[in-house]
Amino acid sequence: MTPGYLGLGSNVGDRREQLLAAVQELPKHGVEVVASSSVYETEPVGLVLDQRDFYNACLRVDTAHGPVELLHACKAVERTLGREPGGRRHGPRPIDVDVLLLGDVRFESERLTLPHPEVISRRFVLVPLLELDADLTLPDGTPLADALQRLGPGQDVQRIGAPLL
Repeated sequence: MTPGYLGLGSNVGDRREQLLAAVQELPKHGVEVVASSSVYETEPVGLVLDQRDFYNACLRVDTAHGPVELLHACKAVERTLGREPGGRRHGPRPIDVDVLLLGDVRFESERLTLPHPEVISRRFVLVPLLELDADLTLPDGTPLADALQRLGPGQDVQRIGAPLL
């Protein structure tokens, strides 16, 4: 089994319930959820800023899947929970399940890059990841705590709920 980290997000419907449903679905796809961060409410970032705030959390997982299989498992969970493929990039969505890190794996394909290229630039990812492991580093040894310190203002992140487990 390889340890990894997933990011969850939702801004459609009952946001916390969507996150909880993803946690319950992942084991059906070969992904054991080991731990969850708290739930955070975060402002939208990216191409579509005029939308409802997101609920976000990160999960520590164990899986025998490689990068591509883990991505397929995450996409299957999204489809099960009502996310239609091909929606507007950075737009509203009932669930988003992102592969952030998978052990020390570095991987790049058309559909997936590991570590996730936005891990070090998004407060809504760094805060819950560091809650799970304050000493977490990228495969190259870069401490994620240092990346969080380097972020400028913006990307409001508010803890609003207990962990999903």
